[in-house]
Amino acid sequence: MEWEGVVEFVAVVEAQSFTGAAQRLGLSVAQVSRQVSALELRLATRLLYRTTRRVSVTEAGQLYYRHCRPLLDGLHEAEQALSQAQGKPTGHLRLTAPVHYGETVVAPLLHRYLQDHPTVTAELNLDNRKIDLVAEGYDLGIRLGPMDESSLMVKQLGSRTHHVCASPDYLSRHGEPHTLAELGQHQCLVGTIASWRFSEVGRIREVSVSGRLRCNSGAALLNAALQGLGLVQLPDYYVAEHLASGRLTSVLTGYTLQDGIWATYPRSRYIPPKVSGLVSYLEGEIHDSQTH
Repeated sequence: MEWEGVVEFVAVVEAQSFTGAAQRLGLSVAQVSRQVSALELRLATRLLYRTTRRVSVTEAGQLYYRHCRPLLDGLHEAEQALSQAQGKPTGHLRLTAPVHYGETVVAPLLHRYLQDHPTVTAELNLDNRKIDLVAEGYDLGIRLGPMDESSLMVKQLGSRTHHVCASPDYLSRHGEPHTLAELGQHQCLVGTIASWRFSEVGRIREVSVSGRLRCNSGAALLNAALQGLGLVQLPDYYVAEHLASGRLTSVLTGYTLQDGIWATYPRSRYIPPKVSGLVSYLEGEIHDSQTH
């Protein structure tokens, strides 16, 4: 009885909305609202101010949250310790990954992991934004590129190679660039950031690029490159099969940049087997795929 509504209240405070808390907990908004209202009634204290547009925490609610959060952390750690002692992956796993990499690499590997571990359930959220794993209640995040998350546990799963490439048709019409300075003479298919990163004499160099097409979808930029509209810079998991088939040609290979593929998860004294097991599985599969 004393725990009823506490989990829901903490989730509302951290999500700053009943809708966000409901999504995080896998409950309906009405269920979350009822539990929090019942908690306030039991405590005879208003914890939250509700309007049609937003939720704010009362002074009493802030005090109560500061005491409840460590209690829930301790309960979570107790469950993790028990799971770890049992030695096999079990429980619900929430993870997130970037959209394209998640669809093409993470999701298929997760599906095989679930087949091998029937006591694990999973929720995979594909999102290109940098999600706060702790605030949004995730067990695991897959991230790409430079890693500066000192507040999280981090394990490298593999690496990715960034290729600048174009169709043979484009190169026959416009020629092949041999230096980074020549990129200014070419149609470059630009993503969300109007610069490309290269490795030059062991250092990372950023080069501004421009062209007729700009798009926030790597798949769309790949299609444009295949149709001969320009040069594109994309990671290997977008272009590898097209480079192998000859539909694309890699250029500026002396400046090719590599960076990391990472598993990140909240710091804790106990890493549950459902997390450590999947991380080990992903590391082995991604490493094997990059060495064959």
